[in-house]
Amino acid sequence: MEVQEQQIENIEKFVQKAHKYVHIEELTPYALRELVSAIYVDAPDKSSGKRVQHIHIKYDGLGYIPLDELEAKEKA
Repeated sequence: MEVQEQQIENIEKFVQKAHKYVHIEELTPYALRELVSAIYVDAPDKSSGKRVQHIHIKYDGLGYIPLDELEAKEKA
């Protein structure tokens, strides 16, 4: 239960921070530092005939959110 409470607290903190940036037109270095703790870029993969490069974003307090989960929620 303690872990779940911490996760809820982290989500609430992130939402409060993110709320400030709902209407921004440009991602500033300050906004990036406040919302993201790390960005990892994989090496390019050309095995499919097209160049594909995956990017993993670790959000501050939330960790990684897989892109396929975000896309599924947008379609729902």
